[in-house]
Formats: sequence, structure tokens, C-alpha cells
Amino acid sequence: MEFGASIFFTDYSITPAALAVALEERGFDSVWAAEHSHIPVPRRTPPPGGGELAKRYYDVMDPFVTLTAAAGATKRLKVATGICLVIQRDTIQTAKLVASIDQVSGGRFLFGIGGGWNVEEIEAHGTEFRSRMQKMREQMEAMKEIWTKTTAEYTGEIVKVPSMQTWPKPVQKPYPPILVGGAFPWAARRAIRYGDGWYPNASSGKPEEYLPRFWKMAEEAGRDPKALSVTIGGVPEDLDQLKRFRDLGVARAVVTLPAEAADQILPILDRWAGLIRQVNS
Repeated sequence: MEFGASIFFTDYSITPAALAVALEERGFDSVWAAEHSHIPVPRRTPPPGGGELAKRYYDVMDPFVTLTAAAGATKRLKVATGICLVIQRDTIQTAKLVASIDQVSGGRFLFGIGGGWNVEEIEAHGTEFRSRMQKMREQMEAMKEIWTKTTAEYTGEIVKVPSMQTWPKPVQKPYPPILVGGAFPWAARRAIRYGDGWYPNASSGKPEEYLPRFWKMAEEAGRDPKALSVTIGGVPEDLDQLKRFRDLGVARAVVTLPAEAADQILPILDRWAGLIRQVNS
């Protein structure tokens, strides 16, 4: 089982390059960058789990910028959006960003995507909250056309791409892995429909119950379950639980790091390096 680390990169957190190097040195396979374009004021939507919205949500940097810095500082580490709010982004420009970072990183990009939860933030980008998941599906269908066709065109109910040409194309063929974030069963169904993997959170349900159902759903939909990886985010620092994830067939476990400086982050990574060795020994 591979291990990744996710973080809200800010101007006061460990830098993307420093974290990437530290992760690669300690046996992690990937770094995952969060995204929020802004936080509207006033805000009506409560954060996931309730309570006050943490400062890092207001401060997080653009993931494509931070991940490019991380890629440039490493040789093997995968760079991943965790998650990219595609429903808040222009479809054509995002396709260009994905292809560009896959080129710059030498084919090390993982495209984690999601539909978001912050109603006001999403609607500020001109996206209707209720139909955002349909928009996300159409965006991904359009991007696949852009990434794989010399001349691309797409017409959906929401997303429309007139006949066009653009380069570069991604290094990874046919395109970087699309990992759909969210809970069972809705995000799992989206992953089966148009993704290459599913990215649930460890706090959302019991993997020993939903993972067999996920792979059965994939088979019933005509997808090869072995071709759909599962990455679990927000994993606990618990050896027994990590071994259970491994034994259930989870491809990757991602630990959530605080948006803190290197002196706070590196000891956490050292502990995890020990766990990684124990899980995979």
C-alpha cells in the first residue's frame, strides 16, 4: 500500500518544495494539495463537521502552483490535487493546466477532483450548486476529449466546448488518473462512471463494508474492479487500522497534515515513516 500526505499549503506552512523532498526521503509516494479559491463573507454554509471554519481555508494557495514547485524539487514523488474544485474552474483552461503539470512533472500528476460543499464559494463562480455534479461529469468528459483528440469538441447540457485544438497533451496516456473524491455511494458511482479511482475519507463509513460493495458495483457496471484504485484520505495514525486498509485492497492511504511550518511537520513525517515500514514490511 502506498502512502501520501495532504496539506493546505499557505504562506505560513512548510513550503511545497520542502515538504515534497521530505516526503520522498521518507518513502511517501505522493503529496496532495487542497483547494479553495476564496471564502465568501458573509458565509451561510457550515463547514464539514460543523464548528468554525479553520483559517487555512481562507489562506490556501492555488494547488497547480504549489504542486509544480513540489514536482520541480523531486524525482519520483507524485503530485496530486486533493481535491481540485473543477466545478469552480474553466474547463478548457483546467485541461491545459492538467496537461502542463503532467508534462512538467514527467507524468507524475494525479487528478483528484470533487464537487465541493461551500455553496456561496461555488455560486460565486457562476456554478449552480444543485447541478454541480452534472457539470463536473460533463467537464471531465470534455477534458478527456481535449487530452486525447487532435481536434476536440464537446456538447453537454451545461458544458460546451466548440471545435478546438490545444497542446500540450498529457505525458500519461490516455490522461492522468482521475480520482473522484467523496463518500459512498454517490462519489463511488461517479468514480465508476468516469473515473480511474475513488478517494473517500476514512471518517466516512466503514471501508470493510463499502469497499466490497464498491468493487461489486464496478463489476456490475462493466468496469474492471482491478482498474479502479481506492485512495483513502484522512487516515488515522493507527498501525492496526492501516493494516486493515492494506488487507482490504486499498491502494493508497493519505495522512492529513496541519498547515504548519517545517519544525511541526517533520516530526509527524518521521513517525509516519516508521508506520509505512511496518505496514509494508
